[in-house]
This record gives sequence, C-alpha cells and structure tokens, in this order.
Amino acid sequence: MQSGREKAYAYLKDVVLTDPEMQDRFLSEQDIADRIGVSRTPIREALLLLAAEDLVRLVPKRGAHIAPLTAREISELMEMRGLIEKFAAGHTTARGCAPLAEMAQVLAFQETLRGEESAKEFIAADHRFHATLVAAVGNTLMSRQYDALRSRQIRAGVIALYQSGDRRGEVLAEHRRILERLTAGDAAGACTAIESHIEATQRILLSS
Repeated sequence: MQSGREKAYAYLKDVVLTDPEMQDRFLSEQDIADRIGVSRTPIREALLLLAAEDLVRLVPKRGAHIAPLTAREISELMEMRGLIEKFAAGHTTARGCAPLAEMAQVLAFQETLRGEESAKEFIAADHRFHATLVAAVGNTLMSRQYDALRSRQIRAGVIALYQSGDRRGEVLAEHRRILERLTAGDAAGACTAIESHIEATQRILLSS
C-alpha cells in the first residue's frame, strides 16, 4: 500500500507536472491534499523530492512553482532521449531482441486516440512506445534514467501537439518508420528514424 508521500509524489509527477496548463503556476498544497485525500505534510514531502529532481522550484512564502520548459531544457531532454533511444535501437537490433510485437501493440492503441481530450493519453503512449524499446536492452539503470524523463517528455509532447495541428499524424507516421526499420533489422535506419522523430518535436517546441 502506498504511503501518503508516495501517493502525493505519484500524483504530482504523473498528473500535475505533465499538464501543460500547469506551466508557470504555483501549486496549492491544500488543493492537492483535498484532491487525493491526504494531509498537507505528505504533499510537502513530495514537493521536496520533486524540487531535488528540478521538476518544481520552491519559492519562500509562495510555494512550489512549475517553471515552463526552457529552450535549454528542451534541447537537453531531446539530446538525452536520442542518446538512450538510439543505443537501445542498435543494441536490440544487434541481438535480435527488439520488442517488435509489444511496440506494435502500443502503436495500434495510439492510433485509436483521437481528439484534444486524449492528447495526454496519446503522448503517454508515445513515451511507452519508446520506453518499451529501452526496457528491452535489459539495463535497469538505463531504464530508470529514461523513466525519470517521463514527466518532462509528456509535458513537452502535449505542448507540441497543441502547437502543431498535424503533429498527431506525424508522430504516428514517425513511429511506423521506427518500427519498420527495427523489423527489418536496420539499426542505422532505426536510429535515423528516431533522430528525425525527436528533431521534429524539438523544432515545434523551439519555434514558439
């Protein structure tokens, strides 16, 4: 059973911090406590953990602030994603262990998601598509590092969807290309497809 702090941490990281509308806003400890049914103490404890991860900024007398993603943060996020995902593509292709069926299943689900109300779920599936590939490497530390990017990745992905009306269809096409190259055993082609996918999102985010 989750402790109050664990419950608050999971809610803040997976629900609040991945919401683009929460960018540049201060969090109300009492509001969050009321939403998830815990006292303010575990909320404060969870916020301290998130501040240590640079996901929120604690401002004296004002509370926890969710700063908008900066151009530098976006660039660093995409660079880290590229390093991990391309390594995973090369590693799993060389060893014949790319999780093709699992990735195809995630992609098929992602293709069913329509409309603005499903934007967050769509990008969560985007993360799952890539995380499935990373997990297939079998390096627990790498998977943990990649999962640590999740809240920033989902927030950035949802913003990109809102900024570009065609982005949803482009993401699906880019995922298909990645999966096609992995299926063909083409590590270099898969890496190129991953690069193109990440660079497309980065261009949209930095163009605003």
